[in-house]
Amino acid sequence: MDDKFSEKTLKLWKKIKTHGIMILSTCADNRVTSRSMSVIVHNEKFYCQTDETFLKYKQITQNPSVALCLKNFSIEGKCRILGHPLDENNAFFAELYKKHFFLSYKSYTALPMQRLLEITPSLVYSWEYKLSKPHMEYFDFENKHYRIEEH
Repeated sequence: MDDKFSEKTLKLWKKIKTHGIMILSTCADNRVTSRSMSVIVHNEKFYCQTDETFLKYKQITQNPSVALCLKNFSIEGKCRILGHPLDENNAFFAELYKKHFFLSYKSYTALPMQRLLEITPSLVYSWEYKLSKPHMEYFDFENKHYRIEEH
């Protein structure tokens, strides 16, 4: 791990915040799809729920590599299916989802086909501007490495 990684990731999580509407992209059988999702950020992971009959769920079961997009952040990672959102071990999610996305929580979370998705980031990158000059910031979570690339 490089020295800057810890320092810079603290700032990264503050910018990403605790929740948001993010674009989730999934891929299987040479078909890439994207859709808006209500996402909770908790302990440096991303969580959302979906119905197990939906295409994104089927794609994730075939290919756990996914991407999220939020503002100027691109987030690549691996997705795991954690069971029903109201399972006892998913209580943190239910509480936060209810707080931040109450209408979605009320409408969908208790439905029997709902499944909780956990996305562990492997790479996060974003465009930034410093003194009007563009650059990219890269956060490699697998190797705990931070780098900046000027353009």
